[in-house]
Amino acid sequence: MSTIDSQITFCSVSDLQRTSRFWGDVIGLPLVVDQGTCRIYRSTGEAYLGFCEREEPIDPAGVILTIVSPEVDAWHDRLRQAGVEMEHPPRHNPTYGIYHFFARDPDGYRVEIQQFDDSSWNARASSSSRG
Repeated sequence: MSTIDSQITFCSVSDLQRTSRFWGDVIGLPLVVDQGTCRIYRSTGEAYLGFCEREEPIDPAGVILTIVSPEVDAWHDRLRQAGVEMEHPPRHNPTYGIYHFFARDPDGYRVEIQQFDDSSWNARASSSSRG
C-alpha cells in the first residue's frame, strides 16, 4: 500500500482576502502556507483546506466542506453572530445519523457543521486500516 502523508482539498475563490478572513478569522483555522494566490489552512491533524484565487468564475454547486464537532450549537451561534449566511438552524438528520446545519462561505461553498450520533463513527475505518 502507498503512503499518504496528508490530505488537502482545494477550492477556487474569487477574493482570497475575503475568503481568508472567513476561514482564518471567523472559523479559526490556522494558516499553514501562504503561496501568494493560494493559502492552505490546517483543518485537523494532517487534513487541510486550500483556497486559490482564480479569475474564471467558480461553481461551488455540489461541494460541501464539512467540519465535525461536538459543539454544533456553539458553532451556529458563532457563525450567526459573525453575520454568516445560514441555510437552516441545527437539526437532526435521521437518514445520516447526524445533528447539523449548513452555512455559506463568502464564495458560496456550503459549509456543514455536524456531529455524528455514533461518536465512534470513524473507529471502524481506523481499526480496519491497521489490519
